[in-house]
Amino acid sequence: QVQLVESGGGLVQAGGSLELSCAASGRSSSNYATGWFRQAPGKEREFVASISWAAGTFYAYYADSVKGRFTIARDNAKNTVYLQMNSLKPEDTAVYYCAARTYTTSRSPEDYNYWGQGTQVTVSS
Repeated sequence: QVQLVESGGGLVQAGGSLELSCAASGRSSSNYATGWFRQAPGKEREFVASISWAAGTFYAYYADSVKGRFTIARDNAKNTVYLQMNSLKPEDTAVYYCAARTYTTSRSPEDYNYWGQGTQVTVSS
């Protein structure tokens, strides 16, 4: 069992930055891939970024809408995954969730077994 807790959301002006954190506890999180998803009101939950770790190498993936603006990173020693969000746009406004699944990443939320409670990100124009 893995427990996930997100933090770092808030209100920011367009063009600003925020860093989200996802702290994991429970079983060793190094065997888990972590994804960030977001859900805006009236919309489906969508993939933002994901990261996995294997044989000393991190593998990161991004949605096209955030590529070049967001960076996902992982600190195995702290069991924490970060999402650095730069050049934020009003369309980035959503509740952001981190999720975990065994070993490999996926862009589909249905593939993830564990979810955090979410953190609100609001970008004003």
